[in-house]
Amino acid sequence: MADASTPPPIDIARDDGLEKFMLRGKRQIAQLLQELIDNRCLISAHTGGGHSFMTAVLRIDEDRARVVLDASPDAEANRRALSAERVQCVTLLDHIRIQFALGGLSAVQEHAHPALSAPIPKEMLRLQRREFFRLKVPLAHELNCVLAAEDLARKPVQVSTRVIDIGGGGIAVMLSPTAAELVIGSTLPDCRLSLPDGEPIDLTLEVRNITRQTNRSGIEQLRVGLRFADLPRAAETRIQRYIFNTERERNAKERGGL
Repeated sequence: MADASTPPPIDIARDDGLEKFMLRGKRQIAQLLQELIDNRCLISAHTGGGHSFMTAVLRIDEDRARVVLDASPDAEANRRALSAERVQCVTLLDHIRIQFALGGLSAVQEHAHPALSAPIPKEMLRLQRREFFRLKVPLAHELNCVLAAEDLARKPVQVSTRVIDIGGGGIAVMLSPTAAELVIGSTLPDCRLSLPDGEPIDLTLEVRNITRQTNRSGIEQLRVGLRFADLPRAAETRIQRYIFNTERERNAKERGGL
């Protein structure tokens, strides 16, 4: 299942290398949407202006060529979705990025609960490339990273954040919108990443993206994507070892080996 670790959308129009990962066949799209339903994937729906909310595909109405999604508990998030020309939807399915755009959303009822309906997308991105691999951090690991940043008053502050995913190139963390003043493109030296296997790693992080996300309880948080800058080789080795071991344990559990 995907959750808040879902990455921000890619600008597909600016990357010619993504064309081979696009699905446009009606049957392919219907099958992929059904996989999202079967795997109960949570989807990050981006409505523009840095706003997003968590949703899920509830049902495919093939007779009317529409897809039904769960509405947000936040009325303002639903209003933005209904008025947006395009809503970019992103999720992860077995570590594979799935992305598609929906337009012309309308408010409907699904089993007496608020929902959103839109025409079935004409195309979907199914991106499986090594450099985009991200490990969703198990909740039991409680991975955290202390950011050396500034608060809203521009005073130095140490912010302890929960790491929600990690890859060879960086991490994504969740924090309160009032915890720190972060600027895309800025560099944060003197940060500390804590892994289960030893002492914290001192590192420099670059802020790559910031997305406001409203979870299914209606609570707004910031999802911040951070790139490792000048990561020492020893630190890189520890991070890759953590990813490998965690993925191996997860696969063993899924096979019933643990």
